[in-house]
Amino acid sequence: MIIKIYPENPNERDINQVVQILENDGIVIYPTDTVYAMGCSLKSKKAQARLMQIKGVDEKDAMFSLICSDLSHLSDFAKVDNSTFKLLKKNLPGAFTFILPASNKVPDKFMGKRKTIGLRIPDNSIVTELVKALDMPLLTTSIKSDDEIIEYITDPELIAENYDNYVDVVIDGGYGGIEPSTIVDCTGDEPEIIRQGRGELLY
Repeated sequence: MIIKIYPENPNERDINQVVQILENDGIVIYPTDTVYAMGCSLKSKKAQARLMQIKGVDEKDAMFSLICSDLSHLSDFAKVDNSTFKLLKKNLPGAFTFILPASNKVPDKFMGKRKTIGLRIPDNSIVTELVKALDMPLLTTSIKSDDEIIEYITDPELIAENYDNYVDVVIDGGYGGIEPSTIVDCTGDEPEIIRQGRGELLY
């Protein structure tokens, strides 16, 4: 199923339809400010197991991130000191994944031996409205294609064809990008860029 949602003005009824799917253990593909991504509600264990299966990873090896709706939501799931909060405030919403010390609200199974979690607040109103309405972060992972044809990961209709047997709904929010988020590790003394992507970090 494809649901068309316009990023300039996400329709509340369509957002609520997707929220219902997520609350019923669904997996959704949605646009972000970088690439299209796939995810499920952080509180749905069934959907999480399906997501691991689709990605072909064990829980202990999973490197998923969480999408939050705003900074106060993000700080529920991470331990953020004052200087880090200032950095986040300058750069979010934006094309970044920040690696932060996880709070006890993040299920242990996503931690493995790590005590950190990747957190995103994309600059895309579709996904942030979705998370707001769900009132729960999305466990998220970028979609990738082994095929060299870029349209398979940027065109929502082709994405839907590709993932028809795996996910419950694809949100068509227009063509997606191909450049991933910039990953910034904030667990040391100074923030460290560990992957340069679309976002240009402001200090």
